Amino acid sequence: MKTVRLTAAQAMVRYISAQLNEDDLPFIAGCWAIFGHGNVAGIGEALHGARDELQTYRGHNEQTMCHAAIAYAKQSARKRAMMVTSSIGPGATNMVTAAALAHVNRLPLLLIPGDVFANREPDPVLQQIEDFDDGTVSVTDCFRPVSRYFDRITRPEQLLSALPRAFATMTDPEKCGPVTLAFCQDVQAEAFDYPLSFFAPHKWLFRRIQPDQRELDGVVKAIRAAKSPVIIAGGGVHYSDATDALLTFAEAHNIPVVETQAGKSALAWDHPLNLGAVGVTGTAPANAACEAADLVLGVGTRFQDFTTGSWTLFKNPDRQLVSINIGAYDALKRGATPLVSDAQVALEKLGSALGSFRAMPVDATQKADWFKAVDALTAIPKNNNQLPTDQQVIGAVQRASSFDTVVMSAAGTMPGELHKLWKSPRPGGYHMEYGYSCMGYEIAGAMGVKMAQPERDVICMLGDGSYMMANSELATAVMMDIKITIVLTDNRGYGCINRLQMATGGAEFNNLLTHSHRGQNSQIDFVAHAASMGATLEKATNIAELEQALEQAKTASGPFVIVIDTDPYPSTPDGGHWWDVAVPEISKRTEVDTAHASYITQKKERT
Repeated sequence: MKTVRLTAAQAMVRYISAQLNEDDLPFIAGCWAIFGHGNVAGIGEALHGARDELQTYRGHNEQTMCHAAIAYAKQSARKRAMMVTSSIGPGATNMVTAAALAHVNRLPLLLIPGDVFANREPDPVLQQIEDFDDGTVSVTDCFRPVSRYFDRITRPEQLLSALPRAFATMTDPEKCGPVTLAFCQDVQAEAFDYPLSFFAPHKWLFRRIQPDQRELDGVVKAIRAAKSPVIIAGGGVHYSDATDALLTFAEAHNIPVVETQAGKSALAWDHPLNLGAVGVTGTAPANAACEAADLVLGVGTRFQDFTTGSWTLFKNPDRQLVSINIGAYDALKRGATPLVSDAQVALEKLGSALGSFRAMPVDATQKADWFKAVDALTAIPKNNNQLPTDQQVIGAVQRASSFDTVVMSAAGTMPGELHKLWKSPRPGGYHMEYGYSCMGYEIAGAMGVKMAQPERDVICMLGDGSYMMANSELATAVMMDIKITIVLTDNRGYGCINRLQMATGGAEFNNLLTHSHRGQNSQIDFVAHAASMGATLEKATNIAELEQALEQAKTASGPFVIVIDTDPYPSTPDGGHWWDVAVPEISKRTEVDTAHASYITQKKERT
């Protein structure tokens, strides 16, 4: 057997560089790295040596580097992923939040945090967490509950089994998620005679799970018996490349489609069978269809509480829940009739088996009435001196968008408003991180989207709260000349949660800056701040100026930031659904008592 002597870090980088996807592209598209004493000598040297095969990107925060990597994987429909490496200590724990984000969203992410010395000779080393009762514990154990596969590399030869397992996890349609290989820093530098065959190029095939015939027959029978079925399209539709199959299936059998946050853009917004967003942030026609449905067919959705209105949305007492999902864990939720299968395969086989079956005609007037109502909210305001709403900002961005635009966001006001209001003309035109609803994902995520699809027009919409949470990768976007447009709506605080606080009877407290204990004198100049990192800036004082700035952004290079002040109180009054947010049973405020009584009434409608 021919061997080659390499350090463990060199071997890891060489192996990673040889792993390909089905399109013969490297599965790991690059490595984000902040070096510290736990990875600079071993992994840093190895990445430098392989810099022509595996691009290394430098970020400013470990968590947001992971966000960029996650967004890249999401926009690539999980066909490619990225690696992120950190030192030990805070560099490692900074990535735990991002690992949780990737885990919730079922997205591949390769995390290589540095770790303590396996030989323990210099213990305790700088940044080492010491467990007084367990000598095997390290700070990287924090990654265990938020990783789909976790391993600690304490000997060089362990890579021979750990690395294939890592890639098998990331490319498995069911188990796909974050992988953590905690790499002891002394082991990174140790040499071993590795088999040359270990580094041969390897193509990872993304298997398409075929449905069990008995489950398939049961679902066909259930659909045939339904009079008013509805399809809930989740993120799995995109990851399975099943948007065309969904379109064909829905048209052939006249079944309306509603979309989750992850599933939005599965069908073009103006398709007659696309009734729009579902659930808490849903549209009126979509939620009405779900309330009346006698069969709810989930495709690639995990039935999050926002999708189901905390399980109060499906009101038909005779309704049957059917779930097409690659994972049995998701397919069996809430006693659903499962069809464990790849989404594309399942839709094609169901379509063939259903033959000429067609559901009852869809009422087109509901969708028309919806857009008539909400289009007025996004229209150009008659009074340009009035503080604009988030809906009016979205309208301006929509008018400036094109067929190739990707609008993206994460936490706060924008997910709810965009889910209802944004009109996506094609698959992949809507990128929302709402599985973990992580503030600070936006700017780094926009970079990842653009890196995954350089030909797309990427518009990032975020509030001042998210910008303050994590903005450092704006400097990275400038450094790398990544062209993204950032629309920063400044409502001077956490407007979304302030509205939720009011809706549950609470007093306005600690959300808007004016309601914080010492927030009255807060003055944040976002224009000056973003400009200091090298971005091109425009401050829009009204919607007309916003539209002018959006036109300027189209011809600018690098990141273009537009700041606009907005009204923190209005939200889209139409659509939506109840969401289970526990209200205190006892309070000195009558508003809370009233909200609690309503809360108890709503809970009784849970299905």
